[in-house]
Amino acid sequence: QRLKAAVHYTVGCLCEEVEEDKDVQFSKQSIAAISDITFRQCEIFAKDLEMFARHAKRTTVTTDDVKLLARRSNALLKYITQKSEELASNNMEQKEKKKKKSSTAKGERTPGEQEAAVTENEDSNMA
Repeated sequence: QRLKAAVHYTVGCLCEEVEEDKDVQFSKQSIAAISDITFRQCEIFAKDLEMFARHAKRTTVTTDDVKLLARRSNALLKYITQKSEELASNNMEQKEKKKKKSSTAKGERTPGEQEAAVTENEDSNMA
């Protein structure tokens, strides 16, 4: 019930934005209808995502399941793919930072520091 109310509130806010932007009016009944349709569609999406994961013999919904769900909307699929790649890239960066921090904390050298040390040793051997 709270979730349904949250959807209704969000739809109302979005309708207000459209009203200001496009100079149109939404009746309370139309906002309620949009909210109801949105809520029902979200329930369908949730069931579909569960089924996609179950079909793949998984218990966790993945980004591939979400992409499969969005396959009929090229714009949405493109957006989801882009965001998924951004998240993957950010996750890789975070892992790299954690690796550097943990290796520095252990007294190990980062790859850049190792390269500098090798160059430094070569320079001192030449002299």
